[in-house]
Amino acid sequence: MELKAVDYQSPTAAEDFVESLRQTGFGVLKNHPISKQQVSNIYTHWQAFFNSQHKADFTYNKGTQDGFFPQSVSEIAKGFKRKDIKEYYHYYPWGQCPAELKSEIDKYYQDTLSLAEHLLNWIEQESPESVSKNFREPLSNMIINSGQTLLRILHYPPLAGDEEPDAIRAAAHEDINLITILPAANEPGLQVKAKDGTWLEVPSDFGNLIVNIGDMLQEASGHYFPSTTHRVVNPKGADATKARISLPLFLHPRPDVVLSDNYTADAYLKERLRELGVV
Repeated sequence: MELKAVDYQSPTAAEDFVESLRQTGFGVLKNHPISKQQVSNIYTHWQAFFNSQHKADFTYNKGTQDGFFPQSVSEIAKGFKRKDIKEYYHYYPWGQCPAELKSEIDKYYQDTLSLAEHLLNWIEQESPESVSKNFREPLSNMIINSGQTLLRILHYPPLAGDEEPDAIRAAAHEDINLITILPAANEPGLQVKAKDGTWLEVPSDFGNLIVNIGDMLQEASGHYFPSTTHRVVNPKGADATKARISLPLFLHPRPDVVLSDNYTADAYLKERLRELGVV
């Protein structure tokens, strides 16, 4: 099995994309509306931010979780003991942001949010009636005015050789939200776990857009759509000296959205954040 890029402009794009999500939890899109130049500029400008001491001026707010998270407070994936080798910035339109980066990153946020609504419509449209009837409201409605959708600007620094044993850039995990949208990073390393337990390389061709199912959509669909385990492995050889920037947009529903008989979005999110040790 391998992940193949679906042409966003193809007449069968919706069907092919959703089938990929169904089989692997991941879909890869090419010829989509997000500008490669826009993404490239963000990579360059935020790499400079992470390389500067200026980042400490934007240390995250514990209550609202917006701002810069240094390596010292990096996440520990559920079931793991080592912190991920990364630092990151949480961007929300209502949160703190360096003034010189605000306009560019907000445009990307809004552009990708608009595309996300379209992709959620595809998912609902291509779901069997037995699945779509479980959705308490249209999927694309769930994210409107939620205030919870998070753009994380991830920085995986070059490896220094003194990392903790078994620590990797992002240990195996599943996402919490409905779907995650991610432009292919400037370096390879993202892998998804196949049904047979093997790890598949996610195509990292610059210009591709990677989409994966999160736990909330798995819950809302009665587990029809799988929230697939994925990770970011450490590079080897010369690539170990390269930094990696990644821009996942985590699509979160409004807190009041009912996912299932067991959870609202708010209850689900709080439970998972406690498990991660973030709150």
